[in-house]
Amino acid sequence: MSKRYYKVGRRAWEIKGHPDGVTERTRRRVPFTQRHWLKWRDHHNPRTLERERQLVDKKPVWWAIGLISLAVVTPFLSNSLISVASIFCIYAAINVLWTLIVGTSGIFSLATLAVVGVSGYVAAAANVYLGVPWPFMFAIGAAIGFLAGAILAIPSTRLDGLYYALLTMGVAEICRVYVTQLRALTQTNGAITQVDSFIPEEWFLQRPGLLLGFAGAFLLLLGTLLVWRLINSERLGLLLRAAKQSREDEAFSEAIGIDFRRARLHVFVISSAALGVVGAFYAMYFKSISPTVFSLDQLLLLFGMMVIGGLGRAEGAVVGAAVVTLIDKGLIELGPLRIILVAVIMLVVTIFAREGLTGAREQFRDFRKRKAGERRAKRTEKGGEAMPEEAVDVLDKQELYYRRFNKRLRDRLKQMITPELIAEHKSDPLGHHSDALARVLNYFRRGEMADKYVIMRLADGEERYRIMAVSGVRGLPPRIVDDKEYTALNDAYHAVFLLRVNDLLES
Repeated sequence: MSKRYYKVGRRAWEIKGHPDGVTERTRRRVPFTQRHWLKWRDHHNPRTLERERQLVDKKPVWWAIGLISLAVVTPFLSNSLISVASIFCIYAAINVLWTLIVGTSGIFSLATLAVVGVSGYVAAAANVYLGVPWPFMFAIGAAIGFLAGAILAIPSTRLDGLYYALLTMGVAEICRVYVTQLRALTQTNGAITQVDSFIPEEWFLQRPGLLLGFAGAFLLLLGTLLVWRLINSERLGLLLRAAKQSREDEAFSEAIGIDFRRARLHVFVISSAALGVVGAFYAMYFKSISPTVFSLDQLLLLFGMMVIGGLGRAEGAVVGAAVVTLIDKGLIELGPLRIILVAVIMLVVTIFAREGLTGAREQFRDFRKRKAGERRAKRTEKGGEAMPEEAVDVLDKQELYYRRFNKRLRDRLKQMITPELIAEHKSDPLGHHSDALARVLNYFRRGEMADKYVIMRLADGEERYRIMAVSGVRGLPPRIVDDKEYTALNDAYHAVFLLRVNDLLES
């Protein structure tokens, strides 16, 4: 199957394939899920009458291009830039999991780095003081992260919003003060050093060790993205999104069978366990861990990544981490000015992009559509034929000719509406009419069923009528136009005629 890029009218580039209809189609799925890697949709081309296959969601393609480019380019960078790339992967992994907690579950927790730090400290202590081999540090970190997440999740059932954010910030500060004042770590200012690592001792801070560390950090980022996909693409993710939309109405959620509190706790605990793995990797990558992991400076940098990239999206977490890490770690020679630069970028993004850098594209499209609508309103008439931007998407061109004919017909009929014509219909609604009135009535009879006026008898055997408008949708009852009742059928007919004339003149 060959793939090409087609530019259709003013629409975006589309990735299409041309299946031969003979080869058996295989669709590979993401491991442990029922989701496919790529979302293809088959349709026919109305112009060539050929079967085509179009890629509906191009995000996996851009993800693959970005991640492969990072993996290919990094080995050719300098040692300092390789370290920056590794730190970017670590922060991006943390940010993706934090976005799961804040964006998907709707729990505004500021204890993300606290979970990472506690898990890293326990895993490092088990390695240094108990002699646990470094591969088991991942399991210890995951267990401690799971436990910390379960403890922090309990208050989220009683607190929400700002109160819970302040509580979790206080927990992070308590962890920092406790580690700093721990007597066993007084000589090292609260740090644990000489932690075993997957990087050999002779390679540490050397180019082979830096490349190996980047490989581990890159795999860590891929693992967190897989966790993101597993949560958001499966049943738990569907429940979480539904819970996020309906959490303001708990009674409605419970009525439709959604226990959104349990769903939020599930995503919180799963993300915390993954953050524990990141904490263990953090201790192994740097061969040490210090109280700075709990600091408010690191938390604010993560918050800046989320604001710049965009909340609720994995691509926003990665893009924000790339921007902030490149400025904070790659431009060290600027000194404190780099922090001011991050703050300026946050301010600019907040003012001009309502959903971060990754949401700027949709925002620009909305802006372009609004401006195009304003331009069309200045050069076109209301009720005219299709606009040039709309005509590109109309497959049946006969629809365009019908709209053009209908507009010209309405313009002609408007000229026939005179007081004499209205008086003629009022005198005899069902009799023989003049040519002009017959043309107008025939146009009204050919109208679409939606919003068409009908006369309803209020009671059998009584001369009481009311005007209704049908919905045109099966199962949807008609609506009452007004509360006025008519005691003569001819009066009701003439009232319907006046309503239709009014709609024609306003079209």
